[in-house]
Amino acid sequence: MSGRTVTVIIPTYKPDQLLMRLIKQIKEQTYNVERILVMNTEEQYWNPAFEKITDKLEVLHIKKAAFDHGRTRDEAAQMVDSDIMIYLTQDACLQDENVFSEMLKFFDRPKVKAVYARQLPQKDCKTIESYTRAFNYPDKTQIKSKSNLDKLGIKTYFCSNVCAAYDRDTYVKLGGFVKRAIFNEDMIYAGKLINAGYRIAYAAKACVIHSHNYSNLEQLRRNFDVAVSQVEHPEVFAGIKSEGEGIKLVKQTARYLWQIRKPWLIGVLFVSSACKYLGYWLGKHYRILPRKWIAKLTMNPEYWKDFTVY
Repeated sequence: MSGRTVTVIIPTYKPDQLLMRLIKQIKEQTYNVERILVMNTEEQYWNPAFEKITDKLEVLHIKKAAFDHGRTRDEAAQMVDSDIMIYLTQDACLQDENVFSEMLKFFDRPKVKAVYARQLPQKDCKTIESYTRAFNYPDKTQIKSKSNLDKLGIKTYFCSNVCAAYDRDTYVKLGGFVKRAIFNEDMIYAGKLINAGYRIAYAAKACVIHSHNYSNLEQLRRNFDVAVSQVEHPEVFAGIKSEGEGIKLVKQTARYLWQIRKPWLIGVLFVSSACKYLGYWLGKHYRILPRKWIAKLTMNPEYWKDFTVY
């Protein structure tokens, strides 16, 4: 593990003090990285003070119209020659100085070519979202392969670029992230890995603090984009249903809310879940929707400016 070189890649948009904190945390990691490559959208929002934190930081500015969840991250990968690429989002918070070392040791395991970290809720995270984090990111480490598809279904492909590491040689060999992605570029690539016979590791001891208190409308729009990404990539998601996992989450969350004596939140849960499902259903059928609807339903309006996507 110690001989592997590492580059950290962070896409940013209107970065603030959270990015300042993250860069400092990267500096404090016990595993030293070669470079920190920032793909920043719109130079006008960039603070040169970020570059003074460490001489390992490099920034490339792009226009908002040029940003794409897949292509922008792939462009960064093309500028890297390190053994491992660690992708982070600008609002991730590394829990301690051992996050990278905990992740990287999994690359010593046979056929493991991607590793993602555990996400813990922020202090202001609402009860339901906090439980969702625990459901999606349990405290038990797991290594997933094609043999898990029957039992885990779509969760076999689960991987998050909030904090994920990839073997670069394998990344290049498989063609990397898709060049156009409204969302889910991490899971789409994870599907490539799994179907090519490789493995993905979930490193439960490598923790980042990251969560969002989305409104019901934001949940609807987010799930709309998730479903669109699945429809557009049948080579990964065809024949694998994700609704069952959603139903399981709702049932377990309702049980949890009852156990902690907050039954009034069960109604909140059902409304939130209905919005998520509606967004997902609409996304699955986006091709028959009027363009005006899509503009209101998506979280990524820039993605739809190219009519060839539609």
